[in-house]
Amino acid sequence: MEQVIELLKVVFLGIVEGITEWLPISSTGHMLLVDEFIQMNVSADFKDMFFVVIQLGAILAVVLLFWNKMWPFQRRTPTQSPVRWDTIQMWLKVVVACIPGAIITILFDDYIEAHLHTPTVIAAALILYGVAFILIENWNKTRTPKIQTLSQITYRAVFLIGLFQVLSIIPGTSRSGSTIIGALIIGVSRVAAAEFTFFLAVPVMFGLSLFKLLKFGFVFTQTELITLAVGCVVAFLVSVVVIKFLMGYIKKHDFKVFGWYRIVLGAVVLGYFALK
Repeated sequence: MEQVIELLKVVFLGIVEGITEWLPISSTGHMLLVDEFIQMNVSADFKDMFFVVIQLGAILAVVLLFWNKMWPFQRRTPTQSPVRWDTIQMWLKVVVACIPGAIITILFDDYIEAHLHTPTVIAAALILYGVAFILIENWNKTRTPKIQTLSQITYRAVFLIGLFQVLSIIPGTSRSGSTIIGALIIGVSRVAAAEFTFFLAVPVMFGLSLFKLLKFGFVFTQTELITLAVGCVVAFLVSVVVIKFLMGYIKKHDFKVFGWYRIVLGAVVLGYFALK
């Protein structure tokens, strides 16, 4: 019975990851908050690694859904090159956008884990960026995006987006949220901002997962392997549904609903831990 309960916990965490990874509401923040109420019977080191590596399931959903846009090669025809140079260019831009975040993560990851993974920090980040989403979307009502498609995004623009992504190292901020906010501010359309976020997530999340696996080591018990596998599979399946929903939603709506959600959740978290 205990094993079944532990498995249900992992399934629930996988669902939370699959939903919150792609919506700009902070997957790490939600995972840490859920952990306050649903404690897995694992070591602290494994839990720290699990909360990051479970994102691999979510990223595989992106690879599946956007494979045609992400894969830079195609069948050769007499009139076509086997290499899709526009896709190569996009991946080069992704590399540029990853540089600021990679440097900050390597330098400050241990400090952030030790000092900023607190309910107060998470709640404050949820509220702050919730307000930011609402203000930016109100501001955008009077603006026409300068960049409508992925191919129009410049190297200068992706570097600026990469700087905004650095903010996501703070729990509760949201990797997708910070990159989307940055993209909207510099004049990228909602759809292009979301699609670039998906591209950017691939190396970022693979890199973070490898980083955490190296810190943890590659020695797992059978239970740990099952836990990690189940979490990734559930996150993958849920992510497929959520990504399709998000891309359909933002074609007709703005991001303000996510801003209000963040504010309400942040207030609930502050209230809960103040009374605890």
